[in-house]
Amino acid sequence: MHSFNVSALREPPFVSRRHAATDGVAAESTEWARRQGLIEGGRAAARLHRAGAAELAGRACPQVSVAQLRLLTDLFSWLFVMDDVCDDDGLGSAPATLAPTVAALLDVLDRHGAPADRSPPAGRTVPTSRPAPTDRIGPTSRPAGIGPTDHAGPGSRGAPGGALGAALADLCGRVRDQRRPTLLLRLVSQLRAYLLALLWEAANREHRRVPGVAEYRQMRRHTGGVRPSLTLTDLAYGRLPGPTRRVDPAVIALDDLAVDLVCWCNDLFSYRKEQDTAADPHNLVTVLATQTGRGEAAAFQLAAGWFNDGLAGYLVREAALVAHGGPALTPYLAARRSWLRATYDWSVRVDRYV
Repeated sequence: MHSFNVSALREPPFVSRRHAATDGVAAESTEWARRQGLIEGGRAAARLHRAGAAELAGRACPQVSVAQLRLLTDLFSWLFVMDDVCDDDGLGSAPATLAPTVAALLDVLDRHGAPADRSPPAGRTVPTSRPAPTDRIGPTSRPAGIGPTDHAGPGSRGAPGGALGAALADLCGRVRDQRRPTLLLRLVSQLRAYLLALLWEAANREHRRVPGVAEYRQMRRHTGGVRPSLTLTDLAYGRLPGPTRRVDPAVIALDDLAVDLVCWCNDLFSYRKEQDTAADPHNLVTVLATQTGRGEAAAFQLAAGWFNDGLAGYLVREAALVAHGGPALTPYLAARRSWLRATYDWSVRVDRYV
């Protein structure tokens, strides 16, 4: 399907770059994921390797420090593992299955990654009882390492959210240590929206529901995990437009379109794999086919047209901002350009969707 994807899509007309430390960071991030307990068996490790987290980070941020590249790569690793256990391992099959894990991860975000206070309120004791039925996936126990009471690797036994919670706390703590509270709050807010959007996906899977186009476009901006990734990109480069410029409707519209393009590109490259493994409704091709009544090939071409037209519109919007926005926007816009090019190049090169 890769050749069809490439021929159907317009290649982003931006310079392709790759960070010199990408390969070294890939090995370091894999070891981080192992220490956090995100990958334990050979299958999980192979799946994360195929995802190419460092390849995407190294292309999205080709000129940042190695430490910032590591942080972004580790976030990608976390997002890939979270997506895989939801999409492929059954955690996201229904809201009741996913909710305990989401609740535990929201707790981590509410604390901005700080350690949990496990002491009961004064004068109260915590009852001991069997786990609630929602702690199970179907008739069997949930997959190891993803539930709220599972072990999370060395030194994290019993952490809220298991391995996912321990790794998320580590990521938040590393952002907190950089003393950029505005970006930390933005990251936490965006990750919270990401987790809640996964519950929306789980409800659709449970009811075999294909969302409408407008609904899907809005929710895909959250399920894709692109917004928190862009926040860490902005943190890495360190030069941000001021708050007045940041809430400029033209800047917001360009940012939304950049997120759309990254997600639609991902949908087009991942479509065949998703349909071969399980008919998941959360893909632009599927949504367009259902709403328009077109066949698979025609819907794919329509989705590719959305990407191509969106990219053309992005260039027009960007040019207007460059003309009127001044130099303060230059790093911000350069980061989005790198992201659009990186997503395309990464999608062509990695084996995640083969």
